[in-house]
Amino acid sequence: MRFGVLGTGHWAAETHAAALAAHPVAELAGIWGRDPEKAKALADRWGTRAYPDADALIADVDAVAIALPPDIQSGLAERAALAGRHLLLDKPLAFTTEEADRIVRAVDERALASVVFFTNRFAAPVETFIEETAAAGGWDGGRATAFASIFQPGGRYGESRWRRERGGLWDVGPHSLSVLLPVLGPVAEVTALDGPRGAAHVLLRHQSGAIGTLALTLDARPAAQGFSCDFYGERGIAVVPEAGTTAVAAFATAVDRLLSGARDGGAPDPCDVRFAREVVAVLEAADRSRHEGHTVTPR
Repeated sequence: MRFGVLGTGHWAAETHAAALAAHPVAELAGIWGRDPEKAKALADRWGTRAYPDADALIADVDAVAIALPPDIQSGLAERAALAGRHLLLDKPLAFTTEEADRIVRAVDERALASVVFFTNRFAAPVETFIEETAAAGGWDGGRATAFASIFQPGGRYGESRWRRERGGLWDVGPHSLSVLLPVLGPVAEVTALDGPRGAAHVLLRHQSGAIGTLALTLDARPAAQGFSCDFYGERGIAVVPEAGTTAVAAFATAVDRLLSGARDGGAPDPCDVRFAREVVAVLEAADRSRHEGHTVTPR
């Protein structure tokens, strides 16, 4: 399968392109970016072609891997799906459920394979844990804390405009939800508050009756950084394990899963665009809740 990479930033270069260039089956067929010079430099580095036009690259490949801000990704993903291309996308899928719905519709109408790269969901220890924990049941709730600090000197994402504007809710929130939702189930109600240092504190009432809580920021004090997630219930406390892998290896697994879905046409991937749309709906509801000051039902 021929892949085109859309994007030229750090994540595109060091994860998407790196994993595709080294993959034993997939072919990195071209790169497009909003900065033509960066696209050429990245294409030269990985021995492929830089495209001056995104639609020209889409026309030449079987699948696209997109590493761009969500509001840019959503439009390109829809265009690629309408052209019949399989999708390997980044989180969050989009900034609105309307944008996410257009991608889902284009994928469904053309029976395409799709995978959204919630990084830890492509690590074997985490996936095994989620499958076993969801099957066990009996959970009263789950707790996730993601305290990142991207604005320290030398950080790779400190100048990212969308991260500065949207904060931890939209950047690290999808990772936390990608673990909570498969175990606790769909969300019925969302209440959110802003906290110090740009933090979002989110309370989820799941349709199962379980309660999920999230504490998320990209501007944690250096000594307070940390990432954790656990579930509690009749079996005690179950702690989500460390991923134990690199981002490049996890992305290679995502490529494998997209290849399998495109080839076999079987059950949708657990992290397909429909699941990613569910994540966007919760994030959108949390955003409304913290700005409007009341509980919100996800769309």
